[in-house]
Amino acid sequence: MLDRAAATARSAQHDDTAEAAGPPTPDAASPPRPVEGYYRLHAKIYDATRWSFLFGRGALLDRLPKGFSPQRVLEIGCGTGAVLARIAQRFPQAEALGLDCSQDMLSIARRRLGPFGDRVRVERRAYGESPATRPAFDLVVASYALSMFNPGWEAAIDAAHADLRPGGLIAIVDFNDSRVAWFRRWMGVNHVRLDGHLLPRLSQRFEPVHVATPRAYGGVWRFATFIGRRR
Repeated sequence: MLDRAAATARSAQHDDTAEAAGPPTPDAASPPRPVEGYYRLHAKIYDATRWSFLFGRGALLDRLPKGFSPQRVLEIGCGTGAVLARIAQRFPQAEALGLDCSQDMLSIARRRLGPFGDRVRVERRAYGESPATRPAFDLVVASYALSMFNPGWEAAIDAAHADLRPGGLIAIVDFNDSRVAWFRRWMGVNHVRLDGHLLPRLSQRFEPVHVATPRAYGGVWRFATFIGRRR
């Protein structure tokens, strides 16, 4: 069943009526994205260092409506698999697929997710770039990923809309904005955009269920949590 779900997550600007197809094979000859080189350096220390920035990630699944029980879950930018592991534990009946463009991050994720067997899979793949297939997921998750899709965040949100079944949910936690110029510049060096650009697009494409923008470190920046339903 997960093979069929994996086919539906082909990186894409989506056409809901397209025929199902197999996942694309990463092009080894294509030049690496800058973010891939970034995570080649940071993958081994990611889990040990990012806890001080990734606010709201651990509570994201708690924001889902009570009684929600997805059968197929997609995570965009799954990284080292920390959130995928939480998904697998919280929804033991669900099959989950994680996508990421960093082989170094996925190597860590595969080791972490091994105990869940074939029920949880990861694939090296960019998201939001080529034609896709009909919707197949009940839940799409992205944790501190979309703010690094520059360019490509609009296509990723549109692709998530197409990958969800009608009535399915999207759950996002990410950097939102900052009024502190030096912090925005520093985060830009780390491939993160802090312009408050994600929530308007998410609210346009999905019916909001839960939206919050708490402050971090006394207001140096705000992070956003968004739960939305595909109409």
